[in-house]
Amino acid sequence: MHIHPELQMEVPLVLCLWILLVLGGGCLGCLKEEKTALVQIKASWNDHSYAIRSRWGGEDDCCLWTEVTCDEHTGRVIEMDLSGLLDEKAILNATLFLPFEELRSLNFGNNHFLDFQGTLKLSKLQHLVLDGNSFTRIPSLQGLSKLEELSLRDNLLTGNIPQTIGVLTPLKILNLGNNNLNGSLPPEVLCKLRNLEELDLSNNRFEGNLPPCLGNLTSLHYLDLFSNDFKGEIPASLFSNLNLLKFISLSYNYFEGSSFTPLLNNSQLVVFDLVNYNKTLKVEIENPTWFPPFHLEVFRLSNCSLSTPTKAVPSFLLNQHELQMLDLSHSGMTGKVPTWLLVNNTALEFLSIGSNILTGPLDLQSNSTNLNLVLFDISSNLIHGEVPPYIGSVLPNLHVLNMSGNALQGYIPPSVDKMEELRSLDLSFNNFSGPLPRSLFMGSSYLRVLILSNNNLHGNIPKESKLTGLGYLFLENNNLSGEISEGLLESSSLELLDISNNSFSGVIPDWIGNFSLLTSLVLSRNSLEGEIPTGFCKLNKLLFLDLSENKIGPASIPPCANLSTMKYLHLHSNELTALIPYVLSEARSLITLDLRDNKLSGTIPPWISSLSNLRVLLLKGNRFQDSIPAHLCQLKKIRIMDLSHNNLSGSIPSCFNQIITFGRKGAREDKFGNVDYVWAANLSLSTYSYEEELSRFRFLFGVGDAESDEGDVVEFISKSRSESYAGSILHFMSGMDLSDNKLTGPIPREMGYLSGIHTINLSHNHFSGPIPETFSNLKEVESLDISYNELTGQIPPQLIELNNLAVFSVAHNNLSGKTPEMKFQFMTFDQSSYEGNPLLCGLPLERSCTPTGPPPATPPTSEKEEIGLWKAIFLWSFVGSYGVAFLGIAAFLYLSSYYRELLFDFIEAHVSFLRLRTW
Repeated sequence: MHIHPELQMEVPLVLCLWILLVLGGGCLGCLKEEKTALVQIKASWNDHSYAIRSRWGGEDDCCLWTEVTCDEHTGRVIEMDLSGLLDEKAILNATLFLPFEELRSLNFGNNHFLDFQGTLKLSKLQHLVLDGNSFTRIPSLQGLSKLEELSLRDNLLTGNIPQTIGVLTPLKILNLGNNNLNGSLPPEVLCKLRNLEELDLSNNRFEGNLPPCLGNLTSLHYLDLFSNDFKGEIPASLFSNLNLLKFISLSYNYFEGSSFTPLLNNSQLVVFDLVNYNKTLKVEIENPTWFPPFHLEVFRLSNCSLSTPTKAVPSFLLNQHELQMLDLSHSGMTGKVPTWLLVNNTALEFLSIGSNILTGPLDLQSNSTNLNLVLFDISSNLIHGEVPPYIGSVLPNLHVLNMSGNALQGYIPPSVDKMEELRSLDLSFNNFSGPLPRSLFMGSSYLRVLILSNNNLHGNIPKESKLTGLGYLFLENNNLSGEISEGLLESSSLELLDISNNSFSGVIPDWIGNFSLLTSLVLSRNSLEGEIPTGFCKLNKLLFLDLSENKIGPASIPPCANLSTMKYLHLHSNELTALIPYVLSEARSLITLDLRDNKLSGTIPPWISSLSNLRVLLLKGNRFQDSIPAHLCQLKKIRIMDLSHNNLSGSIPSCFNQIITFGRKGAREDKFGNVDYVWAANLSLSTYSYEEELSRFRFLFGVGDAESDEGDVVEFISKSRSESYAGSILHFMSGMDLSDNKLTGPIPREMGYLSGIHTINLSHNHFSGPIPETFSNLKEVESLDISYNELTGQIPPQLIELNNLAVFSVAHNNLSGKTPEMKFQFMTFDQSSYEGNPLLCGLPLERSCTPTGPPPATPPTSEKEEIGLWKAIFLWSFVGSYGVAFLGIAAFLYLSSYYRELLFDFIEAHVSFLRLRTW
């Protein structure tokens, strides 16, 4: 049949129109009802999302809109990626998504959703991602019968896994990591998910034993239970059926009991991760003829009791040629350092065998080279001898080298300069000697952390340096001397410098102010002198400053200093004089102020009450005078206050009981050591990432978050001895020391209301009056010293209720009555706690409170009888005394003829005289 040429052109178009009508209009763009729904979603999010406002609505075809994917045949929306769009918190209206009947994948990740409104009824949905929001509960999922992936990672979920999860039997991926879920794992929920391939419950608070029915999830190839509170044994049968398992992480739990060797017979295993919290887990992983079928890439078995025939590194690792990460730290291994791993396992990038009992020298083959090793940690062992001088040639690509805490000696090998990629070097706590090697300071410009503390190094810091990237330098506890070298100036990125406990001399250089990023400076226990230079005024980020135990003075901090960020200031044991510098009033972030043992004088200034964040105030051993100011009561966060050994007078302010933090257990927001004073143990094994699957186990060097470290150290006399408190213990320690002053008056009864305080020392003052009975409320007190005062009255018997008391002294007062009953803690106190009180009696003193025998019984007498009795006693005593005197004189004259004749002559003369007068 002949068709007209014009009609011949129109036929395909007509056919296409009919086909489009039959198939749902795919060639004409998205469906009208779905476009309408998308417009409604945009309208509901307009106030919360700039991205939606700017990108949605420009095209008529909503399939062309960003974040929307349509089926190329039907035009129905099948995927929506709405991640990272919202700028503010919002409620997710689930009913807006009802028109998307063919939707297969929906991603709401990294928004600010708080909850669902309504139920998400999408019968064909397979992938639902809700990561990185603020959900506190798992939303209703009843309408998602075909769901294969559910991810709610990085939310605020609480409670346990709901029963509705168990209905989602098609589920292949369940990710609930990084939440606050708790309780035991519900077997009636998880064990129904027979199709599950990936299960991630990491970083929650689950507890209890692992349900054995997890072994029924035979499709599982990824299991992550990292960082929970699981405990109990790991039964061998648990993983016997998981033949497809490639990745398993059980780290940071509390497992115990014996091993689970069947898991290590899994031929698919690639990543095995078990760093246990308690060492009660015993792992027997091999016999002498065992050759495992798997090809591991990551093997972490740390903080367990590793049981092998020889207690050495497992020999099966010889055949693991694809091994990239090996961590056997804290596992009780003995024997020599397994340097054969560096030769045999050439793919190895991360090797950590620290904190074991490995001995012998570090025996590296001079003709071998490992080009892949990035991290090598043999710290905290018993390795001795010298480090091979060619170590830099054998391990040229190291990023992190940690050999701290051994018995290594000799010089630091100069070949470390050949490690051109080195980021962190930790050789601390060894016996290295000699000068600081110049080659080290001329080495890797990438070096970020250098820790050489606690050795026997001498000399000075090299004057030349190429360590332009150095951020953290620890040289404390050596024998270094001379002036502080200008070679440090090349390290302009320095954030922490610790050269304490050496023999550096001279003045603190003014160029120290060129380190604009410096947050922590520790120069204590040297022989530095003079005043703090004005260069300090450029250090605007300084958080931690310790210049104690030098000869700095007479002035302290220059007035131009910017102390707005300062948190920890230690200037004790110097030669500071005059008043506390007023510039400190600007240090509103200050947590610790330590000015002990100087020559400061005057009164404690009133502006000190403006330091509202102060937790530790140490003014001991100065010349402060006048009364203790009541404005100290405004320091509402104070925990430790030491005003001892001054010339303070007057009474104790009764308002001290208003300082409620005295003894109250510290909340975690009350941070001590919350500074960039990062300790060596965390720096040399800092965490970092490579590819996705091994991101938690590979380490690409980067300095850790210093805000999580606790480096402040506080000295305070407790339990009659000087103690150093550091780190988390400062959250719980509290005390007040007012001893060795001239304080007078009664002890305020309000002090008994400091119910959580641990130490009170009021000794060597002039307090008078009784011991307050309210002291029986000091339930947490461990040391109570009120000796060498003028206290009177009895010791309150209720004090025996102080069950935590370890030191107690009321010696050298004027107390009377009976000592407290000898029971509970008071059984431990001897005579020295009570001596110097003449009127005290009772154990443990030798003075008894009752006579040794009863007095003789006497009949009662009347008042007149009593007076007559006294008269008779007087007369008889008078007569008796004269009678004794007469007899004595008579006996004397009888025995002495000379005096007898004198007496007779005297009598005769007087008789003759009387006769003459009579005549």
